[in-house]
Amino acid sequence: MRVVIWTAFCTFLLDQVTKYVVVHAMNLKEVGSIDVLPPLLNLRMAWNYGINFGLFSNAENSAWILIVLALAIVGLVAYWMWRDPPGRTGLIAGGLLIGGALGNVVDRVLYGAVADFLNMSCCGIDNPYAFNVADIAVFAGAIGLVIFTGGADKRAG
Repeated sequence: MRVVIWTAFCTFLLDQVTKYVVVHAMNLKEVGSIDVLPPLLNLRMAWNYGINFGLFSNAENSAWILIVLALAIVGLVAYWMWRDPPGRTGLIAGGLLIGGALGNVVDRVLYGAVADFLNMSCCGIDNPYAFNVADIAVFAGAIGLVIFTGGADKRAG
């Protein structure tokens, strides 16, 4: 379980530090956009009031509903990791998902929305969406849990 806790903590910390630096120190909330390595990497301020791609952003009390939902998922994943620990890679995946989800929960509590700022485009495809470190961690953690749990390697880390 230590692996889950440390992975979640480091993920959460990285997410919050990057958000603070980009949104506040670099003042992206006022500037709006900064081209870093166009078109591959740009910083584009976007406040996500819903879930992926802004879905359910107009729902009444959506921030609080999504906070409760995220905390429930965090609790269920933590219980799963404690009750039936997968191998080390599965524990890391669980920690990524937990840390990322908690990072976005903090945003919803502080701002009422998730601070998204990473925008990547390539090969003539203009991506209009932005994301953050927590989103990457949640996605990688979910994929990792699908791939690295239930296998023969059940050693807890």
